[in-house]
Amino acid sequence: MAEDAIPNTGPAAAGKRELRARMRAARLSLPAAERMRAAEAIVAPLLALPEFQSPGYVAGYWATGGELPLHVVQLRLPPGVVWCLPVIRDDDSLRFAPWRPGDALVSNRFGIPEPDLTPDAQLGAAEMALVLLPLLAFSRSGQRLGMGGGYYDRSLEFRRAVAPPPRLVGVGYAAQEAPAWIDEDWDVRLDAIATERGLIVPAHAPTPDAKPPPDHA
Repeated sequence: MAEDAIPNTGPAAAGKRELRARMRAARLSLPAAERMRAAEAIVAPLLALPEFQSPGYVAGYWATGGELPLHVVQLRLPPGVVWCLPVIRDDDSLRFAPWRPGDALVSNRFGIPEPDLTPDAQLGAAEMALVLLPLLAFSRSGQRLGMGGGYYDRSLEFRRAVAPPPRLVGVGYAAQEAPAWIDEDWDVRLDAIATERGLIVPAHAPTPDAKPPPDHA
C-alpha cells in the first residue's frame, strides 16, 4: 500500500470524509470567472474524443455546488450527438434522459434539475457512448471520489468487467487531484479525467483515438 493512500475503514473512512469536505470547500470557493475559464478549456479535449465523432448518446450532468459546468460542451455538440442528463430512480440507480435547452425539467429529491420524461423515454447507462461524471476528487490512476451516494458506481458496475462503451470521463478542476486511495469493492475507475489543464488517461485505460474536433462553434 502506498504511503499516501487513503484507507477505507476506521481512520480511512475519516480520511475520505476529510478529503470530501476539503475538496467541496475548495470547489465552492472558486470564483465564477475561473469556473467559466475551466469550462472553455475542456471543450477541445472532450470534442476530440472519438465518441464525439459519430452519432450517439453522451451523458453530462447539471452542475451544482461549484462543479465544473458543461454548458459550453453541450452548445458545441457535433450533429447526431445527443446530450443526456442523469435521472435518479427509486432504487438509487441512474437512467439518462435526452435534454436540450428549453425542454421541461423537474427537481429531484436533492433539488437538482432532471429532464421531465417518462421512464420509457429514459436510457440505460449501457446505451451511452460516453458518460461525463462530476467528482470531488480524482487520482491519476483513474479513481473518482464523488459525494458518497454511489449512484454512478451502482449504475456503471458492469464497466468493472468490460471495456467501453460507455467511456467514463471524470470532469473536474486540476486542483481536485489527490494522492491515490484504497478502492472499495464497488468503485468503478475512470477511463480519463478532463480538467482545464488537459486530458489525463490512466495507464490502465484504453487510449482514445482522439481526433481534432470539428468546428461547430
